[in-house]
Amino acid sequence: MKRPLHVLVLVFSLSLFFSCDDVFDCLIFSKEPELPNKAFKLGSLNSYYYDEFDAEIKNEPRDNDYGYEFDIEGTLPIGIEAYSDFRTFYLEGIPEEAGEFTFTVYVYVDPPLNYNPDTDSYEEDMCLTWTSKAYTLFINP
Repeated sequence: MKRPLHVLVLVFSLSLFFSCDDVFDCLIFSKEPELPNKAFKLGSLNSYYYDEFDAEIKNEPRDNDYGYEFDIEGTLPIGIEAYSDFRTFYLEGIPEEAGEFTFTVYVYVDPPLNYNPDTDSYEEDMCLTWTSKAYTLFINP
């Protein structure tokens, strides 16, 4: 089977910066944080609001072995707070304004380190340690 030239060039280029194992692991079995495709529940002005989601690590059954830190950029309605606990991101409060609110959630992860006895060092085996996703929250009047 003939491979497209751009794929071969990409693999070769990446192999200049990483070992071959790293390139193929990241292209095929990439371990990286993921945020869900999430439609937040519709909220109502002056009514209690709550919704949440969990971040996870793609291609990793041990999601709970990682440290998670969230950040948010953008606008939330007055009265709604964003917070996190471990790998769960929450929106909660009583919105004091109606409208469409767009924001971006960032998640940063600290991977568990694996001890390599050959190099007598600890190594992480992630391709990426952060990601982000844009979300929208609708609050009805």
